[in-house]
Amino acid sequence: MNPEAQQDVSVSQGIRMMFYMMKPNETSFQTLEEVPDYVKQATPFFISLILLELVVSWILKGKPPGRLDDALTSISAGIFSRLPSLFSRSIELTTYIYIWENYRLISLPWHSPWTWYLTFLGVDFGYYWFHRMAHEVNIMWAGHQTHHSSEDYNLSTALRQSVLQIYTSWIFYSPLALFIPPSVYAVHLQFNLLYQFWIHTEVINNLGPLELIINTPSHHRVHHGRNRYCIDKNYAGVLIIWDRIFGTFEAENEKVVYGLTHPINTFEPFKVQFHHLVYIWTTFWATPGFFNKFSVIFKGPGWGPGKPRLGLSEEIPEVTGEEVPFSSSVSHLLRIYAVVQSVLMLAFYEETFADKAALSQVTLLLRVGFIILTLTSIGFLLDQRPKAAILETVRCLGFLMLYRFGHLKPFIPSLSFAFEIFFSICIAFWGVRSMKQLASGPWK
Repeated sequence: MNPEAQQDVSVSQGIRMMFYMMKPNETSFQTLEEVPDYVKQATPFFISLILLELVVSWILKGKPPGRLDDALTSISAGIFSRLPSLFSRSIELTTYIYIWENYRLISLPWHSPWTWYLTFLGVDFGYYWFHRMAHEVNIMWAGHQTHHSSEDYNLSTALRQSVLQIYTSWIFYSPLALFIPPSVYAVHLQFNLLYQFWIHTEVINNLGPLELIINTPSHHRVHHGRNRYCIDKNYAGVLIIWDRIFGTFEAENEKVVYGLTHPINTFEPFKVQFHHLVYIWTTFWATPGFFNKFSVIFKGPGWGPGKPRLGLSEEIPEVTGEEVPFSSSVSHLLRIYAVVQSVLMLAFYEETFADKAALSQVTLLLRVGFIILTLTSIGFLLDQRPKAAILETVRCLGFLMLYRFGHLKPFIPSLSFAFEIFFSICIAFWGVRSMKQLASGPWK
């Protein structure tokens, strides 16, 4: 995919792109290099829809659709998941191209509407089975659980993506490479992902007859629930018909409680991404017998010796509907600080993606390191971790060092001096906090 291709997307196209309503003649390309980076172009539409959801939620319910700390963590996970693409093409495309170039059986015409619609069905069918296996195979769940770790359900939740997931999802799309051109596949891979953004909301209720055919917010709310009736249901990407055909459909009835069956209670990005891998590792070594160890990896997350492949449903904790989501207890001032630093980091992140072709590998690595350090530090602050003040001091100092050596630059050049002053004040503030912490114990 080429981020330089078709940079200008009209408002009409942008909205239709988010709902998989683009036409074949608008989105058919002969080569992969011509395919636009639709996900990157969707950023302003993500932001606009999140703001619209906020307004509608205030009007309908008198409250925001979620919590600030949870939303920051979701955005953090989304950023984390995209960082590897700064250095190499997605494995989903790399493996697809390899199979296409070496093993394809036939070459369907890239400009045919029939190829376009067949690819739509093929990608969505592949997504259903990938998504289902991501819940039924423990090592795959280690990646996908990131997306389910939010205890809120709003459009920011859609951005909570795993950095690991693409390393298994490609398997389920590979058969399409035997006959579907990569350029057509790359378009639908993006649209399938973009479609799933809008269904992560509670402000849209039942959509009538459409509920029979397409995946809707109601259907996907069930999928994100930790109620027993919600577990392992509604895997659809775009078409809910796959769940109806394969027996995994469940309609929304009682109130849905969101999140993992065993909440992780953290906003720290590495734990959000990798905590289940650590769990698998410790369980693998604690479980006796070769076949049992094998089962720890390849059977369901709820499996244990003597249990069925997907575990026992009665062991899933009951929900009462009165569960209180894990929240940060930091002050309002610190929340504002976390938002400001997140916005600044997001601007550097967007600039890095926009300029990646012109940046040296050293600068790219240093910028990615700074982004990861920022995500981690904000998580530490929200979690009130003992080393949060020290880490934030180091991060702010790191910004000034990168800025002085030219690896970072303010996205508004006229504000260069203001940035230096701001981060110098941050260093002084957190430095004092760090010294107090070292003298008196954990930071509060």
